[in-house]
Amino acid sequence: MPDYMNAPYATRHAPQGMVCSIDHLASGAGIEVMRQGGNAADAAVAASAVLAVTSQHMCGMGGDLWALIHFEDGQPPRALNASGRAGSGANPDTLRRDGLLEMPFHNDPRSIPVPGCVDGWVTINNELGSLNLAKVLAPAISLAFNGFPISSQCATACRLLRNVANTEDYMRYGLPNAGDLITRPGVAKTLEAIAKDGRQGFYEGPVGKSLVEFGRGEYSEDDLLRNQSDWVTPISVEAWGHRIWTVPPNSQGYLTLAAAWISSQLDLPEDPDDPLFTHLLSEAVRQSGYDRPEVLHEFADPEELLSFERLNPRLEAISKHSVSDIGSGINNGDTIYLNAVDSNRMAVSLIQSNASGWGALEFLPESKISLHNRGLGFSTQMGHCAEYGPGRRPPHTLAPALVQRLDGSIRAVLGTMGGDSQPQIVLQLLARLLHSRQEPGEAIAAARWRFAGTNPSGFHTWANASDLVLQLEGHNTVDTKALKGLGHDIQYLGEYESAFGHAHLIDVQANVLAGASDPRSLAGGVAGY
Repeated sequence: MPDYMNAPYATRHAPQGMVCSIDHLASGAGIEVMRQGGNAADAAVAASAVLAVTSQHMCGMGGDLWALIHFEDGQPPRALNASGRAGSGANPDTLRRDGLLEMPFHNDPRSIPVPGCVDGWVTINNELGSLNLAKVLAPAISLAFNGFPISSQCATACRLLRNVANTEDYMRYGLPNAGDLITRPGVAKTLEAIAKDGRQGFYEGPVGKSLVEFGRGEYSEDDLLRNQSDWVTPISVEAWGHRIWTVPPNSQGYLTLAAAWISSQLDLPEDPDDPLFTHLLSEAVRQSGYDRPEVLHEFADPEELLSFERLNPRLEAISKHSVSDIGSGINNGDTIYLNAVDSNRMAVSLIQSNASGWGALEFLPESKISLHNRGLGFSTQMGHCAEYGPGRRPPHTLAPALVQRLDGSIRAVLGTMGGDSQPQIVLQLLARLLHSRQEPGEAIAAARWRFAGTNPSGFHTWANASDLVLQLEGHNTVDTKALKGLGHDIQYLGEYESAFGHAHLIDVQANVLAGASDPRSLAGGVAGY
């Protein structure tokens, strides 16, 4: 048995309900609300809220959220787009006057759309939850008021907060050490306001007022009155004998589906250690993603992006013998993915994000909530379909996934953080689960690969798609010489690096739930009952 199959990377099992996340406190909170009569929707929101307290370096109320929910066998899942829109003061001419060829990365309200996370929580709770919002948010409120031990990754990330204003929650006594107790009273009060008044407690309360002041004309009060969450039509393909679902544009989720369909048409080896396994999957990624900057925007037609006429030429361009020519011109992004399945087999695949680490490096003064920089996905090019502008949603990396059997019953929920790498990582997990029939623990712990571009941000992989490096995780056992012989430019990174995502997977088996949380997150955990 491979070393990575030993604890703590083994598959965990539970008969009734299960939650996986990057923080065992969040997973435990999800199971706690299930035991109180909550369903998977309640558990997902409870876990997400805890992560907004304990894992602000990756997500929070100042960011965005997407979710896929399977709630009835035989029916397509529901998809929620809670990604925020640019404020009514957004003016692309200011960017061009400033000589910016890309959106500003930090400390600029133009890269900070109105956060959608809280609207996402409230919408899920109002329409699908079994418990009231106060009970669902109670674990997060308790941890914010009473304190939580900071994780090693969050403590390390605090190095970026030197000389950043309004970070006293973390930096009051200097850099924290892993295990130090952190309290977040401003966050706790904000959560209490949401528990009492719903979205009004956030968007029309002190946080909303602080956001308008911070924006200096970027946002108006009317912008914050507009709900940032919408139910949208999910998209899917059939691959490996299953129906694979994700969320539509402005998400990049179509890349997962395109690559999965292409891969399922190839003569893919069953053994993941076969070099052809890596080669063919990576070629499917290369062919499906090379034109992403041109085609991904909030008005993109997913049917066209996934049409046979579009994908078949990509499939035909792939060879077993060499890297393909795409004929065209990763990742430190910080995001959390979590999933939940309950005893009735409602299943939630949810992802929440700051975009990059700590987002825009802007914290609101009273609440100490950090703001995301998801607007970095906009284009500054005049006339581009994803051009920055008022009320627009930027192209989004967040792409949760859900798998149904062909009879419409739930098979699995999975996803990862990872910026542009997200569809690549999810594809590898799908191939290992559905094609190679691996258990969740084996699939999650196995070494990964990803394409990286010349820009190290993790959000510009496809900017020059003809100049990609195939990065391999340090414990990868694939034959590198064989991959180089096929034409791949190879680079090794470390073992179990966060750059290769924090993925979680719950496989709904006959009478039991089988799940695994990513060892790369260090503090992650699977909770079940």
